[in-house]
Amino acid sequence: MNNPFSKTFSSSDLETFKFLGSIKLFERLRNKEMARFLPALHSRKYKMDEVVFFSKDPSQALYVVKRGKIELTIDIKDSFETILEVGPGQAFGENSLLENAKRTYTAIVKSEDADLLVIPYFSFQEIFASNPKVKAKMMTSLAEYYNENNQRLFRSYRSSFGFFRLREMFE
Repeated sequence: MNNPFSKTFSSSDLETFKFLGSIKLFERLRNKEMARFLPALHSRKYKMDEVVFFSKDPSQALYVVKRGKIELTIDIKDSFETILEVGPGQAFGENSLLENAKRTYTAIVKSEDADLLVIPYFSFQEIFASNPKVKAKMMTSLAEYYNENNQRLFRSYRSSFGFFRLREMFE
């Protein structure tokens, strides 16, 4: 039996929840919890070769790709090395969930154009302050994401025969 006092969502809201729910950081959240993010979602359009953010910038927002391709690069001397390409249904700028974080990579649009959903850092902080369960769920997902990245890093390190000193990572 349906609760007559429970919140009902529009088909557009449900579509947004389905989309967000497919993204690692939001996968643990129920619709009611994701609804808190609706006022914080901003749509932005970018053109090819436009920089979304630079490495070392303050992490001021999380970006979710609705359409297009974004290249995540790191600076190596005078050039850039692509570390990952993200597309529809993927997020980047995940360290914006953390306080006082700086970008670790540069994000550049690599498709003709791109449509991104942007969630500002301050929105996360407001939602987390009033909803500790949402924060716990999202931080657990973030920790799993970082753990998966560490696993990939160590696999890559092993397969490259120790091309660099892994100990430098902790110095």
